Amino acid sequence: MHAGTTDHPSDPGILGRAAELGRLDRLLGAVDGSGPQVLVLTGEPGAGKSTLVDRAAERGRERGLGILRMRGSEGEAGLGLSGVHQLLHPLLPGEGLPAAQREALDRAFGPEAAGYELKLDQLSLCVGVLGLITEAAARRSQLLLVDDAQWLDLGSVDVLAFLARRLEGRPVVLLLAAREDGVPARFDRAFPQITLGPLSRSAAGQLLDAQPDPPRGKARAEILRQAAGNPLALIELPRALARGRTGDMGAGGAGGATLPLTARLENLFAADLPGLPAPTRAALLLAAAAGPARLTDLMRAAPELDVVQALDPAERAGLVRVADGGVLLRHPLVRSAVYHAASFHERRQAHLALAAALADEPDRRAWHLAAAATGQDAEVADALAESAERARGRGGYAAAATSLERAAELTPEPELRARRLLTAAQAAMFAGHPQWVGELSGRVGAMTEDPRLRAEASLLGGWALGVTLRHEEALTLLLGVAEATAASAPELALGALSTAATSVYNSGAPRYRAELDRISGLIDGDGDPAGRAWARAVVDPVHERPLLTRHLWEGLAALAQEESLGNLTALGGATWILDETEQAVRILGLTMDLLRRAGSAGTNATVTQALALALFENGSWTAAEEAAHEAFWMATEAGADNVTVGAGILRATLRALQGDPATARTEALHAVRGVDLRRSLSLQVRHRHAMGMAAFVAGDHADAYEHLRATFTRDFRPAPVHYHASLYYLGDLAAAAVRAGRADDARTVAAAVRQDLKPDPSPRLAAVLHRATALLTDADEAERHFRAALDDPATDCWPFEKALAHLDFGEWLRRRRRSAEARPHLSAALECFQRLDARPWTERTKAELRAAGAATAPAPAGELTPQERQIAELAAQGLTNRDIAARLYLSPRTVGYHLHKVFPKLGITARAQLRDTLTQEDQG
Repeated sequence: MHAGTTDHPSDPGILGRAAELGRLDRLLGAVDGSGPQVLVLTGEPGAGKSTLVDRAAERGRERGLGILRMRGSEGEAGLGLSGVHQLLHPLLPGEGLPAAQREALDRAFGPEAAGYELKLDQLSLCVGVLGLITEAAARRSQLLLVDDAQWLDLGSVDVLAFLARRLEGRPVVLLLAAREDGVPARFDRAFPQITLGPLSRSAAGQLLDAQPDPPRGKARAEILRQAAGNPLALIELPRALARGRTGDMGAGGAGGATLPLTARLENLFAADLPGLPAPTRAALLLAAAAGPARLTDLMRAAPELDVVQALDPAERAGLVRVADGGVLLRHPLVRSAVYHAASFHERRQAHLALAAALADEPDRRAWHLAAAATGQDAEVADALAESAERARGRGGYAAAATSLERAAELTPEPELRARRLLTAAQAAMFAGHPQWVGELSGRVGAMTEDPRLRAEASLLGGWALGVTLRHEEALTLLLGVAEATAASAPELALGALSTAATSVYNSGAPRYRAELDRISGLIDGDGDPAGRAWARAVVDPVHERPLLTRHLWEGLAALAQEESLGNLTALGGATWILDETEQAVRILGLTMDLLRRAGSAGTNATVTQALALALFENGSWTAAEEAAHEAFWMATEAGADNVTVGAGILRATLRALQGDPATARTEALHAVRGVDLRRSLSLQVRHRHAMGMAAFVAGDHADAYEHLRATFTRDFRPAPVHYHASLYYLGDLAAAAVRAGRADDARTVAAAVRQDLKPDPSPRLAAVLHRATALLTDADEAERHFRAALDDPATDCWPFEKALAHLDFGEWLRRRRRSAEARPHLSAALECFQRLDARPWTERTKAELRAAGAATAPAPAGELTPQERQIAELAAQGLTNRDIAARLYLSPRTVGYHLHKVFPKLGITARAQLRDTLTQEDQG
């Protein structure tokens, strides 16, 4: 589960295990007795237990701990005390121990151990082992590591349990790892335990993409599904595919495709299979072929077999569970192992038997017939196509795409095969798999000479390229389609143009905007006003805004007539780019509702990111964070790089603005790792802004200015690096310039922007420019610009930007001894910053208010974080830092750090004030 990403400050190679790594750190810190000294780590095979045990060893060595290790082995499970011998081997024979303890150890482990006639006294042995460990710990604190404890001999388990209960007061900690169904009885309840669950969607996608041969398209989605978050499976399955083993991708609709397993995975997930009786293997094959298997289905498919009795050995072996009328295989990889252990003839017979048993379920029957097909079959292909239509009606786009792809493979007639493949690509787009869309649409051209079908395939291929940050290739396809079909198929041309507009915006390259404008003029008719509004807005949202706003209202009128997905998506983008942010939030919210009802995960990722940006600008930061998180994991799972990077940058920006610059910087760098930002200027300037704000909050104003200055060119007359996105960062650039002593340079940028924005910028851009001008103006002329930035009520739509202007103006007024005038502006800023939890600006504004002679109330206890609140309540009960640390599995130092933050938040100075303050807060 190693990869080159940062998930934990000190463990850059482990993905998705930040909480578990934190628990390991706390265990190592407890070597001083400050917390629990034993931790049990459990998880399914391949979950990464050994990886974490190895990492604990590395961290222990870094802390100067001695490391003693043992690992259970099936081959030695019958050898008494073999595990403890591994653990103690570096310390034996224990010359410094009392004679009785040394004799006990000699009897157990010495060269003459087998020759002792007297029975070994268990208590004496345990005391001897404890003495040996204690003696070693007196010289150097010790970390005891036990891996694969499910295979330890019972004698070793007894000795370990004796040790674990007697570590208090000794500088020793113990980490024991075992499979979740094999934790030794003496460790399953008495000690703290954490379970390694599946990796999150985003972590699984990142781990998969970090492999030497990362899969793309449909294979990627199948690996993510079948691995089910298991790290070892995510590493091993791509290796199997890279070796040319393809499994049975055609069984997808009958419960999902079955991927080939490596020997390592087979040993983990199907080691018991060869020893099972033949009827059991037959019943398991039926269950594996059936996918989600009902017991009645299996019984109808194999009337000659007592299915319940046949499954009993497999259930006892832990491969399957029969309950509530269902047959559930333990893990998707068990299903693959069972399926591929059978011959093709056996698998085919199983599918045919299931198809006969499912005559009244046409969708499942069609898939089993397809899995049994030995060549093209028009009847089965038609059945799959009908199944796809039903799936699309239910919003099951991925299932529809899978069905149509298989239907195309089974279709004898070339033209119909091409149409089905094209429809599969459309469904895959809505399902959220751009690589898969690219694969499917790329195959259409080889099957047909129909220009319309080829153009539609190119449109889909262009969409897939754009979502994966290949904007130049995308625009070559999309603009070519739009120009070629402008006269003959204007609706198709407008669709291509609207799709191209997204890549044109993200690319930011002037030549593509010129082409978009030129080709837009070639398309006759008044169709698709929403698509036209989006394409025209992308060309020049700043200078043509009055005209574009009229087109926008035409599109909104069309929306009232037809609330289609295409109209909503196009108008959501157009309203956002034209600074109609409240409308953008409303329309993109409607789009999300429609997409969720349709189950269209693919477009969800791009629309969700757009909604996150609009919510962020609109001052709904909590909702923006949630939307960005949702967009990120959907895009990571689907391979939609544009969204993965963009959502990561937005989350980093939020971290910076809310006072965590170190995390913001780490997340911003991680978001763009391996991405050539020169090909996506919108992402480039957003990344620069995130990095700049992180530096600004950290107090490094010179670095902040360099990042923000990079959003504009270094020409004699500076220009925006991105024709639209760069403009909104001018105010932040000016604020950094003033503090970095770079006001003269910033004035050249502001002057160029002022000249370029004439004559009629949006209220938002006008306010940004006025704020920047005011900050960079020494004379009293600054006041006019501050007031201009604040006076237009339309700017209330962007509360954070307006609060910054209030703060800047309040500071300016106070420094001119106009404190009474400053206080209302500072109070307005404070209210916004507190609501957004923009902590750096909250503290700065409070300081300004105090300097202006206004009292600032202490933050109520409700503003404490959940962990701060918990620590404060325990401290109010009289617990010491050490007591609190033990109860919450923290270090005393961490508890002290949190209390240090709690006191000023509550407006108190002593621990004794906690109880009364928290009581008053609860009553209030």
